[in-house]
Amino acid sequence: MDLVQAFWLGLIQGLTEFLPISSSAHLILLPRLLGWPDQGLAFDVAVHVGTLLAVLLHFRRQLVPLTTDTLQSVWRRERVGDSGLGWAIVIGTLPLVAGALVLADAADSVLRQPLVIAAATIGFGILLWVSARHQGRRSERDIGPGAALFIGAAQVLAIIPGTSRSGITMTAALWLGLEATAAARFSFLLSIPAIALAGGWKALQLVGTSAPVDWMAFAVGVGVAGVSAYLCIGAFLALVARVGMTPFVVYRIGLGLILIWLFAGQQAV
Repeated sequence: MDLVQAFWLGLIQGLTEFLPISSSAHLILLPRLLGWPDQGLAFDVAVHVGTLLAVLLHFRRQLVPLTTDTLQSVWRRERVGDSGLGWAIVIGTLPLVAGALVLADAADSVLRQPLVIAAATIGFGILLWVSARHQGRRSERDIGPGAALFIGAAQVLAIIPGTSRSGITMTAALWLGLEATAAARFSFLLSIPAIALAGGWKALQLVGTSAPVDWMAFAVGVGVAGVSAYLCIGAFLALVARVGMTPFVVYRIGLGLILIWLFAGQQAV
């Protein structure tokens, strides 16, 4: 992998990981258009590390008291500060763990078909638009165990490439009446264990392999993914507060149609 490819793949990963537009669809589309070889599992792990560092850095002031309050609530057996939000993140992560164990094989095979990705990109984009019409005024701190479980169950659908992990969790949160920026913030907080688990699972798959490591390309990918993701989180929250989710719905539909145009004819031949 050359450094130019590493730069662009890192940039695409960083920009699309937290936007509701599906990073997997973009990572399939870009190499297809430019004729690049598959970047490999090890590089995917590397850029996930970059995006994880970005979300940790963005929420660093909130994560320390959030973690402390959640741990204290276990010791004291009562709600402490933001422990309710902490437990919502824990509960919301549980369905993803179970779903990954059941659907991992399908996600790596049949679900990665281009037309499946196109259908998911369009279908879940329309669902995001419908859910945005249910937007209310609830905060992420109003999420109870049942709502957290619902959002977490929706997150399992992100195993289907093209769905978008951030998109489906925001869709579920909006459906429950959260305000748009609150839905986005909870989605980003929920991404921390999700990205860590996904990266850890991919790293375990690499154990025992003898694939060569291009450390310079990895460093570029991690750095670009991390910086672009960090900037994207703040910009997205500001944009959603002003214009809502509609621009991302339009973009998803357009992207899905491009994927159909690229791959439907190829399969027909």
